[in-house]
Amino acid sequence: MNLFENAQKDYLKKNAPLADRMRPEKIEEIIGQEDILAPGKLLRRAIEADRLTSVIFYGPPGTGKTTIANVIAKRTSGNFAKLNAVTQGVQDLRKLIQEAEDFLNLYQKKTIVFIDEIHRFNKAQQDALLPAVEKGIIILIGATTENPYFSINSALLSRSLIFRLNPLQKEDIIKLLRRSLEDKEKGLGNYKVKITEEALSHLADSAQGDARIALNGLELAVLSTPPDNQGFRQINLKTAEESIQKPAILYDKTGDQHYDVISAFIKSMRGSDPDATLHYLARMLEAGEDPRFIARRIVIHAAEDVGLADPQALVVAQAAAQALEFVGLPEGRIILAEAALYIALAPKCNAVVKGIDAAIKDIRHGNIGPVPLHLRDSHYPGAQKLGHGQGYLYPHDFPGHYVKQQYLPDILKDKKYFIRD
Repeated sequence: MNLFENAQKDYLKKNAPLADRMRPEKIEEIIGQEDILAPGKLLRRAIEADRLTSVIFYGPPGTGKTTIANVIAKRTSGNFAKLNAVTQGVQDLRKLIQEAEDFLNLYQKKTIVFIDEIHRFNKAQQDALLPAVEKGIIILIGATTENPYFSINSALLSRSLIFRLNPLQKEDIIKLLRRSLEDKEKGLGNYKVKITEEALSHLADSAQGDARIALNGLELAVLSTPPDNQGFRQINLKTAEESIQKPAILYDKTGDQHYDVISAFIKSMRGSDPDATLHYLARMLEAGEDPRFIARRIVIHAAEDVGLADPQALVVAQAAAQALEFVGLPEGRIILAEAALYIALAPKCNAVVKGIDAAIKDIRHGNIGPVPLHLRDSHYPGAQKLGHGQGYLYPHDFPGHYVKQQYLPDILKDKKYFIRD
């Protein structure tokens, strides 16, 4: 490395964003993710013993995927290499695999390859990894914000352990913020900062589990606030509110977030929880979900889970769907909310869906049987000679417009599909 490269490295190290400078270098420094990193857990044991197998780290931004990979890089006795699926392609991948094979032949040591945003590799690129992973030429660490079961080849998944990282808890983020304010080498410890508890709490809340957002907000607050007469930078709630960006809503219209949120929305209506219903509705609308998709789910839910307990629910849901087409957004949010709340607060009965599904199940299993003779069409010439319609009892000829007779085929004559609650 020449003089200019050294100077560039030093400059970037000193001027990197706070979130990057404060990235833990040891496993003991990582805050949060105790489910996979607590002492005795499989991943921690593998890292500490330097016996890692191929893994996929899956979770929202700012939860520590790259941090864990960097800790592994410092811990391993083998070679460590990085790729970014956004900027590097198959040629880079093949070159890296060849270098890993040469390293293995020369030094009998493994190469750990960290691929950030691995879900952005297409099928051909992911397939190119398989032989090297399978032969043990490389140990793969993939990081993705998307559900790997949607975005990564099943063959690659079968050769990897999947570790899910969860959004950091508020308390964890506050610990990180305090650590940054005290650290004089990498953090903001050389600044005289006084920050209120309300400001810290707001930064942690607004980050929504993303440590990077919280740390970047803190850095902006400190650097943009001039010292007072005593040299202190006073960070209050207003300063914190101005310094942290509104976090992007984690939502993908084709992946697991789409399915998870709509599932939670439906289950909240089914569970008669109006507050959760509004929360998930708002979440979808703010994320840009197609309002027609939401309206369709409300209509379906009206028949499936309210059903005959309140037939008006279907009328309300269908009217809402039509009104949404007429009005559009943003006012359409009110229409969707009214329909969703009506269904959430309505009595519930799933006899309709259970009944039709049970009937379809019998049909698909061949439990059909011929239509009883007395119910068959008798209007065409010769039908009566076949016995069609004979013995049919016309309900309106009887008191109450009802008469008991067999309607189901003989093999199903005692079957009950519709069972009232």
